[in-house]
Amino acid sequence: MLVGWVVALAAVNWGLIGVLNVNLVEAVLGSGSVLTRAAYVLVGVAGVYKLYSLMVKK
Repeated sequence: MLVGWVVALAAVNWGLIGVLNVNLVEAVLGSGSVLTRAAYVLVGVAGVYKLYSLMVKK
């Protein structure tokens, strides 16, 4: 369930970047900060896990 939330929030962030040129992660956590990098890593891990779970689902 947590992975679903992370992926959904990441999708919203990418939508904001595309439509309004606003990066919510950087706005909240700071541009180039350790927390921002950690958030991007978390999104990447969640995305890989989500892809894996979709591929192995029967």
